[in-house]
Amino acid sequence: MKRFFGEHVEFFRQYRRRFQTTGAVAPSSRFLARALSRPLEKHAGPSRVLEVGPGTGAVTRRIVRVLKPEDKFDLVELNETFVGMLQTRFVEDADFRRVADRAQVHQCPIQEFHSDQPYDFIICGLPFNNFPPALVREIFGAFFKLLAPGGVLSYFEYMYMRPLRKVVSNREGRERLSELEVVLQDYLGKHRFQRDWVFVNVPPAWVQHLRRDG
Repeated sequence: MKRFFGEHVEFFRQYRRRFQTTGAVAPSSRFLARALSRPLEKHAGPSRVLEVGPGTGAVTRRIVRVLKPEDKFDLVELNETFVGMLQTRFVEDADFRRVADRAQVHQCPIQEFHSDQPYDFIICGLPFNNFPPALVREIFGAFFKLLAPGGVLSYFEYMYMRPLRKVVSNREGRERLSELEVVLQDYLGKHRFQRDWVFVNVPPAWVQHLRRDG
């Protein structure tokens, strides 16, 4: 319980300071975490797994529980406070310690992250609705360069958030959101194979699952 409140307090503090890159008012629920990690749970292994924008580690906790002994796990997080929290967890938390010898936290933008081998699964928690469309296209380009052929990208977005934000945005904001919709629909139209609805989350969310063509 102490850890639960600590996560939420720190997450809210970072939300207030860095809304553009944090993007949520609370850590993801366990139901959202399960939906994001569902393709990973079904794999036979060994696999390479990348989590982008793990924040305080709400989804990471689910990932480390379903990793198999041969799997390799990397995390990319830009916020130095969250990086410190995650590194501490891999030392102090039993679930995280179980995979600490094959997990590594990297502090950098995903566009600057490089790997000598591709990933079978990428799980993303970045707040795309807060980003410029050109940046989102750049990030998705990085994802598909990092994915192995047949690899799966899973990310979430809050239900109906873009239409709602358009209602309260100025002209510039509406244009940005419309351009963002074009970018996301381009990738979804070509690569999505499944969408999950997660109502038990704040706010409720969709989880999009995309596969890189072999």
